[in-house]
Amino acid sequence: MTNPAPETIAPSLALIEQLAHEAISTLPEPFREPATLIRLRIEDFPQDEMLEALDLTDAFELTGMYEGTPLTEKSVMDQPTQPDTIWLFRRPILDEWAERGDVSIGDMVTHVVIHELAHHFGWSDEDIAAIDPWWE
Repeated sequence: MTNPAPETIAPSLALIEQLAHEAISTLPEPFREPATLIRLRIEDFPQDEMLEALDLTDAFELTGMYEGTPLTEKSVMDQPTQPDTIWLFRRPILDEWAERGDVSIGDMVTHVVIHELAHHFGWSDEDIAAIDPWWE
């Protein structure tokens, strides 16, 4: 049996994680370094508890999720109970990527990462657009 061509294989969890790290490495200063402190978790699908908390019933509706306290709400007096985390969900990302058909998987992952970082940094829509000109 021959191995399938690499371009016919769905991107793996490891590739999604690599693309997410690459997206973070290209952030403008002063965001790049603080973004590296956020934990990345890549899973095929969100956990049932995550869907319930967001009042979602379809796991394919959630491509990513920020879990933590946004910087705009943190105090130096706060004791962290867990690291800030960005969750990326491979199967919903792949589903949206395939449906769109007009963006690379790297661009799709970058878009999701930027959206989740916006929750952490408290970015406005204008801030997001300056960093991720998705529509271009």
